Amino acid sequence: MATGLTPVGQVTRGTTGTNRLRRVDRWIARLPALRRADDPLVVDLGYGASAVTSLELHARLARTRADVEVLGLEIEPARVARARDQLARVHEGATGFAPDARVSFELGGFEVPVAAGRRPVVIRAMNVLRQYSETEVAGAWRRMCDRLAPGGVLVEGTCDELGRIVTWVAVGPDAVPRSLSVSLRLAGLEHPSIAAERLPKALIHRNVPGERVHAFLQALDAEWDRAAGVAPFGAVHRWETALRALAAAGWPVQARSRWRLGEVTLPWSSVAPA
Repeated sequence: MATGLTPVGQVTRGTTGTNRLRRVDRWIARLPALRRADDPLVVDLGYGASAVTSLELHARLARTRADVEVLGLEIEPARVARARDQLARVHEGATGFAPDARVSFELGGFEVPVAAGRRPVVIRAMNVLRQYSETEVAGAWRRMCDRLAPGGVLVEGTCDELGRIVTWVAVGPDAVPRSLSVSLRLAGLEHPSIAAERLPKALIHRNVPGERVHAFLQALDAEWDRAAGVAPFGAVHRWETALRALAAAGWPVQARSRWRLGEVTLPWSSVAPA
């Protein structure tokens, strides 16, 4: 779908890796907005130098919604051409992805161009805003959220190269952030505050004394250390013990059913910039 408009945004580094976004994809798959959507269109904004993360997103979400459709958007024409070539191989049955995967790739940025007036129920924008300034985040959120379907969700965040440290913000159609999620590989984890280096742009410069996100990460580290006594029972048990202690201390940690995945979610008000 050619719009004739110049895509809004900057070209990212394009770093792409197989399974890099598996943690956030699992979270998106459980979103009520996706499960209940009349039109389950999901946009993968800024998928990078390869089609793989968009194809993986579709494969994971299709387990929840068999009729899900994923549109990958990039502002670099060469990346769009490369992704379409990769998709052609998928359609030929030459890869491990479903040949009938409902995935497409177009040129686009924060303006989120979608044909026929459709509005995505989810926009995933991972590792897109890292190169921007903190002052540009709210404007980018507004542009993307303006394109969401009613009740839709923008999922914006950052991860490391292997997808072992992942954080993301859930933002509503009103461009107001709702929650922060942190997901970590627990095996070999020294301190959960390693997530600080991969916080979303809205928070990454706020990990300093006096800021809520700093207080949260310090409290999480302290409970992780205190839970060292149960480490022989496994890293998952230690993590759950630490989070239960956080909850007892008054931190509104959510999504207990997902703690076993090395994940924790808090309301945005608990970590919002002071």
